[in-house]
Amino acid sequence: MRHPQLLSREGTCLLVVDVQERLLPVINDADSVVKNIRRLILGAEVLGLPVIVTEQYPKGLGPTVKPLAEILGQSRKGEKITFSCLADNSLAEAISRTSAKTLLISGTEAHICVLQTTLDALAAGYKVHLAADAVGSRDPENKKIALERMKSAGAVITSTESALFEMLVQAGTEEFRKISALVK
Repeated sequence: MRHPQLLSREGTCLLVVDVQERLLPVINDADSVVKNIRRLILGAEVLGLPVIVTEQYPKGLGPTVKPLAEILGQSRKGEKITFSCLADNSLAEAISRTSAKTLLISGTEAHICVLQTTLDALAAGYKVHLAADAVGSRDPENKKIALERMKSAGAVITSTESALFEMLVQAGTEEFRKISALVK
């Protein structure tokens, strides 16, 4: 029996929130955030997880940044004007159609769209894991406060590597080799 806070690939969906061209230049440590989100997307592909990517008002904030857009493949992409992904009916339905019980959330900004999405997801009955190193805000203090709020509301704070290896479960497989190569 595994601990209930460990991620499992069964029933988990990766949600990438609003990592867009005009927003990213002002995000603190943006290169690291994008690098880790990229690892999560590629890892989700290896592990067979559904991936949903959102864009907040792309006419104003631009499309998803190139390093992520070029690897999205079969990922579902949705536009929104609500801060919470779950406040947008089409995105909430897309998430529901994945049959996920757990959301692994990454993206920007931690204290706005990621926070509101997380709180709404918890209220809707999802388990939520946040890859803290794949979440960003303009101000590091806003990110810190948001992570504390989400944790106190019931979200599990994790890291990119922890999340990937929890879902991987064991070494010595082809998936292990692929995930190991991603995190090097």
